[in-house]
Amino acid sequence: MKEELISMQGEHHSNFTEDGAWCFFADPRAVRYVGQQDRTYVGWLTKQGHVMIGTYDHRDGSVNSVMIKPTLQKDDHANPSLYIPTDGRAIIYYSAHNGKTMYYRQMETAEDISSFSAEQELPENTSGMHGYTYPNPIHLPQEQKQYVFWRGGNFKPNFSSLPDKEGTWSEPQTLIMGEGARPYVKYASNGKDTIWFAFTDGHPNIEPHNSIYCACIQDGNLSHADGSTIKPLSDLPMLPREADVVFDGNLHDTKAWIWDIAVDAQGHPAIVYAVFHANTDHRYWYSYWNGDSWESHEMTVGGSWFPQTEQDAVEREPFYSGGLILDHDNPANVYLSRSVNGIFEIEHWHTTNYGKTWESTAITSGSASNNVRPVLARNNGQEDALLLWMHGDYVHFTNYETVLKMKLVTRTQ
Repeated sequence: MKEELISMQGEHHSNFTEDGAWCFFADPRAVRYVGQQDRTYVGWLTKQGHVMIGTYDHRDGSVNSVMIKPTLQKDDHANPSLYIPTDGRAIIYYSAHNGKTMYYRQMETAEDISSFSAEQELPENTSGMHGYTYPNPIHLPQEQKQYVFWRGGNFKPNFSSLPDKEGTWSEPQTLIMGEGARPYVKYASNGKDTIWFAFTDGHPNIEPHNSIYCACIQDGNLSHADGSTIKPLSDLPMLPREADVVFDGNLHDTKAWIWDIAVDAQGHPAIVYAVFHANTDHRYWYSYWNGDSWESHEMTVGGSWFPQTEQDAVEREPFYSGGLILDHDNPANVYLSRSVNGIFEIEHWHTTNYGKTWESTAITSGSASNNVRPVLARNNGQEDALLLWMHGDYVHFTNYETVLKMKLVTRTQ
């Protein structure tokens, strides 16, 4: 089954919202839920810092939205993330960039974005001056427990969990403890009993070398991809090199930055990330656990950074790639943003051999403004999925004039 795509300028694709942006470390940003309705739920931040949630209706194509919190922060790091339990009463998580509080609200009525209850707060952060950033909720049905991961007061990845039935949030634990660094992490679940995570040593603006690592949480342990135990969760935090080294930045004498991780039908993780040959030469890579070892392949050249550097200024975020994400229903599909004739365009890439070779299809082309940071809605097995991306002007994570564009795509199997 192939995507039915007609490439067009980014400007000519439909708007999901005329004012929207997001960073790339708080997920999921879009989730489909089929109940009485069939809708994709999307969270984003406006240029004024309002936290928003909206829906795309797959039956009639309509879009609706409500404001969750006004003027949280003019900073795209404050974008929300979503979790939708089986009863359809979605939960939205959000905090400012290094905010004092991690907020969350839950629908009182299933599938009704106008019914969110009053704000609640995570009860405790790790100690430190940095606050909360990047909520990532994940539910493990086998454990009957919801986890929420975030970057905490200690500038490290942390998490707490909450039982499905009566209970309270667990005391926060630090997942990874680098030596003075702040690891960046992406998370994924097999939908049953395992949470996978892929991460870096720290920020590529700071670290002289930055590698990509991977491990998983299962049955109360941290484990390697081959199933062998690293250590029990009671012995957290872990050091980066206790995990699988997927891409060794020291060996390659370069830096990398994680973009996504997803799990295929065999329970094997796939990872996509950017490798920087220079600040102006970003390369996209794909790594896959084949059951015995990690296979890693360069996919394509991504271009330079996408922020529009102000005149006579030094770019503050030279490692902001256009971005790439995986189809979490089938990570043989990648959606990416790369520079084509000086403008960042959105493309679909598909592999049939775990990243050795690729076929690509343009989704935008000949655009007048950049198209970056694509997101494919977590789709729960449906054939078509909502693809979204940022389009417009972006100078800095506190200074952007972007819309969220959308395209309904039929996923390649």
